[in-house]
Amino acid sequence: MPNAAPNTAYVLDMPTDRTSCVVFASPHSGRTYPAALLKRSVLNRNMIRSSEDAYVDQLFDSVSDFGAPLLAAAMPRAYLDLNRSADELDPALIQGARRHGHNPRVASGLGVIPRVVANGRAIYSGKLTMDEARLRIDTYWRPYHARLKSLLAESHEMFGQAILIDCHSMPHEAVSMSGGRGGVRPEIVLGDRFGAAASGVIVDQIEAAFAEAGLNVARNAPFAGAYVAQTYGRPNRHQHAIQIEIDRSLYMDEDAIQPNGNFQAFRNLLREVTAKIAGIGSDPVSLAAE
Repeated sequence: MPNAAPNTAYVLDMPTDRTSCVVFASPHSGRTYPAALLKRSVLNRNMIRSSEDAYVDQLFDSVSDFGAPLLAAAMPRAYLDLNRSADELDPALIQGARRHGHNPRVASGLGVIPRVVANGRAIYSGKLTMDEARLRIDTYWRPYHARLKSLLAESHEMFGQAILIDCHSMPHEAVSMSGGRGGVRPEIVLGDRFGAAASGVIVDQIEAAFAEAGLNVARNAPFAGAYVAQTYGRPNRHQHAIQIEIDRSLYMDEDAIQPNGNFQAFRNLLREVTAKIAGIGSDPVSLAAE
């Protein structure tokens, strides 16, 4: 069995005083690329980063100032996708993996161990062993989700409910042809799985926080939320999960995968937005309305 890379599964920034039931998480911003991955991949370092939610953890790194924790992945999405079920194994990549019905994510190469990055570019020239796939899942997927579950349980115990904000970024081209309300291209897409993952009252307040900052907001199109929102969104149990997708062109050069000249200004803008979102989880009136 291959040796595990000497990296932690996640980085957790806890507030000094936890005053909000909101938990922020960034499952796709990890950028610790193991040397073994880079050596085995047929892609160069820039290409393999194309599916990474680059710098999203930095955009949200002020949330602990507002009484909420931030859980961020250490390992990159090209190595392991934390927004997938541990059993979404791709038979086209993993030796011995069995097909369990039709799963469009797995079929497209985007299972828990991705076969491709953005635009369908293959990461490897051959297959991986089942032992290696299980090692990645046991070393990184399970600890991340165990910590996420515990953070949500702590919020529920402390405040009577939990709100998960699952933070992502989306390629500009993903929204360049889509129109939000009134045909306006969305800059932020909120995914609540069409109401199945979160209370509409809470999603309304989150949408208002972005809209008040001057950002165009859409819901569930083109992204409604994947494994994390589906698994952790249980509004009938007072646990809500909302996926947030941010247009990457607002803060980064997508080709170079580098912050652009607007990065710091946008980061400051998000600080104001996240303060309001964290405030939803500490306001008795907001919580009672849910």
